[in-house]
Amino acid sequence: MTDKNPIPEDRIPVIVGIGEIVDRPQEITDGLEPLDLLEQALRRAEADAGAKLLGEVQSLDVVNFLSWRYRDPEKLLAQRLGILPAHCYYGPVGGETPIRYIHEAAKRIARGECNVAAVCGAEAQSTVTKADRAGVKLPWTPFAHDVAEPKRGAAFQKPLAIKLGVFRPVTVYPFYEAASSAHWGQTPHEAMAESGTLWSRYSDAAAQNPNAWLKRRYAAEEITTPTADNRLIAWPYNKLMVANPSVNMGGALLLTSLARARALGIAEQKLVYPLGGASAEDPPDYLVRDQFFESHPQNAVLKAVMDLAGGDGKKFDAIELYSCFPCVPKMARRTLGLSADVQPTVNGGLTFFGAPLNTYMTHAACAMVRRIRGGDKLGLLYGQGGFVTKHHGLVVAKAPPRDALAQETSVQAEADRNKRAVPEFVNEASGKGKVESFTVLYGRGGDVEHGVVMLRTEDAKRTLARIPAGDSTTLVHLLNMDRTPVGSLGEITMAADGVPEWRVA
Repeated sequence: MTDKNPIPEDRIPVIVGIGEIVDRPQEITDGLEPLDLLEQALRRAEADAGAKLLGEVQSLDVVNFLSWRYRDPEKLLAQRLGILPAHCYYGPVGGETPIRYIHEAAKRIARGECNVAAVCGAEAQSTVTKADRAGVKLPWTPFAHDVAEPKRGAAFQKPLAIKLGVFRPVTVYPFYEAASSAHWGQTPHEAMAESGTLWSRYSDAAAQNPNAWLKRRYAAEEITTPTADNRLIAWPYNKLMVANPSVNMGGALLLTSLARARALGIAEQKLVYPLGGASAEDPPDYLVRDQFFESHPQNAVLKAVMDLAGGDGKKFDAIELYSCFPCVPKMARRTLGLSADVQPTVNGGLTFFGAPLNTYMTHAACAMVRRIRGGDKLGLLYGQGGFVTKHHGLVVAKAPPRDALAQETSVQAEADRNKRAVPEFVNEASGKGKVESFTVLYGRGGDVEHGVVMLRTEDAKRTLARIPAGDSTTLVHLLNMDRTPVGSLGEITMAADGVPEWRVA
């Protein structure tokens, strides 16, 4: 766009209001249900904007929540607000969805399809868990037992992955952790040190965030050292290295056009401009990917958002790198060309700020708005969902855009173009097997349950194999902190229960 053809102000989207609520009830039955948290977060966002906007909302996106089940929660929320938005959506599971919804809402405003948009999410898992343990009935909107549970990771995985216990995020992300650190030439000790340092920086941000669940700084050694309160869950992740979903939180953002914001008298210093972004994804079955030391969709998305910053990740004044597990921001910061001393968050991370499951990035977006309002010029919000599956990045800025917001933002073709051949997966194997990646699963008492290796067979196929808890020789080999086991050879045999097992050569 040139000065002779400026973007019409009614086609320039702006974020004008943010709202958050953290609920820590003294009594379990006083806990707010997700619908309450959603409504309060939206009303706080309206108050933050300083203008009556909720009655004008024509686009409402509600992030999927898992702590309680409603029939059509987006419609129930709209009824509470007294609105009938043309776009009223309750989405699927995915940690990237808040960023996608903000981006899509901005694109609707840029197309002239709506004037005011709202994006919100909430979880009340802490209250629900406490109520379940105490046998307390919550005085909430009745749980919709007739509504199907949303599809999550396990629904897409192979039976062998389910049988071996590697079908949940905490047991799948370690495959990326081990493979990527080996690819970078790190020893497990060096990889663990990087994770601890990075996670300590997330805790620094959470300690300064009034909305964080854990407002305390943790030293790197505290994070990486297993203790009774920081137990090993799946190698190499301790409790303080994984997302913490046991929180009660709600967050919301309000967007409108620059023209409407100015007509309502919203202060210019409150306006934050979405400049653009990108999205891409991998198949939900993680075992049909070509490798585990990088993510092609993540790379494509981050390179696209870097292009919006002049091709240099260092031009971002503030960033939020999704942080369900350390491997995600570690891979992301390398793709962005950022140094090891990067500050990876404005919000505090899913361990320390808290992980209201799919809606963490709603809160990260609120924190980013505060940073931009406070003087930063350019910010990056990177969200991720599934098992390194779905990726969305969004660039926001202090200054108005020079170009109209792009409508085509998928970089799927670029991600797919970089994929290598995917090995055939087999449930039965024998002979030699080479370790592609691995993890070790632990019980609540700290004892090894079993190890799991992802293997390439002699005929270049892929399988999963178990290491029994009694095979101390192979477990010691896997857990050697001075040398990665990735690439090592061993013998595959079939156990009596039909599961492949692997023993180091």
